[in-house]
Amino acid sequence: MSSTVLVLVRASHPEPAAAVTTVAGLLAWGVGHRPAGIAAVVLTVLASQLAVGWSNDALDADRDATVGRTDKPVATGALRRRVAGLAAVLAALATPVLALTTNPAAAVWATAGLLSALLYDWPLKSTPVSVLPYAVSFGSLPAFVVLALPGAPAPPVWLVAAAACLGAGAHFANVLPDLADDARTGVRGLPHRLGPAGSRAAAAGLLLAATVTLVFGPPGPPSWAGLSAVAAAVLVPAVGGYGGRAATRAGGRPVAAFRAVMVVALIDVVLLVASGRVV
Repeated sequence: MSSTVLVLVRASHPEPAAAVTTVAGLLAWGVGHRPAGIAAVVLTVLASQLAVGWSNDALDADRDATVGRTDKPVATGALRRRVAGLAAVLAALATPVLALTTNPAAAVWATAGLLSALLYDWPLKSTPVSVLPYAVSFGSLPAFVVLALPGAPAPPVWLVAAAACLGAGAHFANVLPDLADDARTGVRGLPHRLGPAGSRAAAAGLLLAATVTLVFGPPGPPSWAGLSAVAAAVLVPAVGGYGGRAATRAGGRPVAAFRAVMVVALIDVVLLVASGRVV
């Protein structure tokens, strides 16, 4: 049983799942949720992330096996596809149930974000609109967190827009390590059509747009911390891009660009929490 749990964790895309869940928890704390509200947000987002990760590995098992992805338990046979699929279904069903512990309006946004992400797994991954589910799902996250507050206050437009830009940037950065493997298995999403250089530029530009929106969107003048976050949004993706190219030359997977997205996201959330200008 313990080995199955460990393999399920490996198949859940634990790094992005932990990062997104942490971001949601920090944002919940920053907008004023009480401990019970923070717990509801964290558990809802975690269930959603697990559903997306497990469904992705179950659906892509054949493709992952074709390109020799030894980090994918379903592709290597360490985890049966049926088990991953069942786990994904259970996590998906748990997401709206957990979200309803806040209020129905928030649950609608949490469910919409999950459905959008699942639509990316199939069938939108290989289409020119592959970036759309990332934008919708990331944009729905702060909407859910804010609406989950007592009284269900409307989320600020600038906050949702910034999260959507961040999600779109994450899509381009996330696909970069897999462009060659995806080409072998017929995946042709928007990043594949733009190519490595175009995807790196799109990721960097969208990350910068997200941070600029967070800094200049709220009322009042931007703080020095905000301006510093803008500088970080320029420098961190550049460093991540350099690290990714170095990994490619060394024969490894260039995951630095996606990790740069997570770093910028955490910087942005810390900025929001510290500024107290969300709602």
